[in-house]
Amino acid sequence: MGEDLFWAIRGGGGASFGVILAWKVRLVDVPERVTVFTIQKTLEQNATQLVHRWQYVAHKLDPDLLIIVRVERVNSSQDGRNMTIRASFLSLFLGGIDRLLPLIHESFPELGLVREDCTEMSWIQSILFFAGFPTESREVLLNRREPNVRYFKGKSDYVQKPIPEYGLEGIWRLFYEPEAKGATVFLIPYGGRMDEISDSAVPFPHRAGNLYKILHIVYWEEEEAQNSNRYISWIRRLYSYVAPYVSRSPRAAYFNYRDLDVGVNNNEGNISYARASVWGIKYFKNNFDRLVRVKTVVDPTNFFRNEQSIPPRWTNKGD
Repeated sequence: MGEDLFWAIRGGGGASFGVILAWKVRLVDVPERVTVFTIQKTLEQNATQLVHRWQYVAHKLDPDLLIIVRVERVNSSQDGRNMTIRASFLSLFLGGIDRLLPLIHESFPELGLVREDCTEMSWIQSILFFAGFPTESREVLLNRREPNVRYFKGKSDYVQKPIPEYGLEGIWRLFYEPEAKGATVFLIPYGGRMDEISDSAVPFPHRAGNLYKILHIVYWEEEEAQNSNRYISWIRRLYSYVAPYVSRSPRAAYFNYRDLDVGVNNNEGNISYARASVWGIKYFKNNFDRLVRVKTVVDPTNFFRNEQSIPPRWTNKGD
């Protein structure tokens, strides 16, 4: 297919360039046993301080260790009248408990991890564990139906400097609003292997220099569909609030968390390069122009298109 097209479909949105019939995947080795743990802390248990500290260490941990943070609102009393914020530290370690504990005690002792918090299992069981399924029910992975379908709106950001504690506290305040009852923020660390790959090796450019990625997401049930705008408005307020603490020029975004707020094509074939570049640079940074050049060669009539597909380089009014 040519080097340029092969480059483009590995991270540039393959649907922009054609129909992909098959992939050949190079697997990597994982150990026979891995270790998982989940540590949950509320605000009353110093969650803010732990999340703040996590920002300084998560991207520098051992390459075999991943710790993701999930933040959400929870009830702090059985009657549901009192609420608090809970941060869950979710970890996968490619190794056993005996090797994990010294690593955590050296790099993140504030977490207070003990052996009883850890469970060894196979890698495939860890996939079930983090999805919330029983670890012995592998058959569920063959089910292509999502058991609980909800409405949601997601947005993304990249963080290059730790957010101060008062900045985190501002996020928590938004979580006390009614629309945030189904909201979650995921903090996903970078560093490690991500830092070692050139930002132009494939179209995905967000590598060295990013401490972590944020997924902002809010859910609501089908019976609340008529109130969708309330929830979308809430997450837009959250997105606006964190603007001073995230990447700038551009304010980067993750392509797989497709966000039509950052720009939309008219999807009629006559797509403005200038308009597409507004979101294209957020997703792909300097790789966007190369993606456009590939698109212009392989699909000059823009047959394969969607709201945020890569456009061919035409000269249009407004370009």
